Amino acid sequence: MKIEQKNHINLQFLSEPSDVNFGGKVHGGTMMKWIDQAAYACAVQWSESYCVTVYVGGIRFFNPVQIGYLVKLEARIIYTGKTSMHIAVDAFAKQVGKEKFTKCTHCIIVFVALDENNKPKEVPAFIPETEKEIAMRDYAVKLVDLRRSIEEEMRPYINN
Repeated sequence: MKIEQKNHINLQFLSEPSDVNFGGKVHGGTMMKWIDQAAYACAVQWSESYCVTVYVGGIRFFNPVQIGYLVKLEARIIYTGKTSMHIAVDAFAKQVGKEKFTKCTHCIIVFVALDENNKPKEVPAFIPETEKEIAMRDYAVKLVDLRRSIEEEMRPYINN
């Protein structure tokens, strides 16, 4: 018997008038909040412990979200380190009553699991099985390398 890992979570809800920006669409900051919440739920589900965001990168807004649209967030573990979890989050939206969702946003968020003393805690290893999971893991590893080079470039400006 195969035990299914809890490596993903989906959230759906309606965007509300309080989410509006000056252009009449959902505010980008609101989208980022929803993405962080979906990724947090995925990280907690995977690690079974409290987690903190340590990195948000490569957020890309493809299409705006209209007020009153159904929003769907898909968060998925794509790579784990010893205490960290890389989570890909895709946001989609559609007019209520329509069939097709449109991809609006993509982002990678890294969380670290913490123990009861707020110290990093080991997380279960994510072992990709499908071609898509393997490709996403490889994508996460490439992003780790890119982050390292970006951090080195930024070091002189951060330490001032």
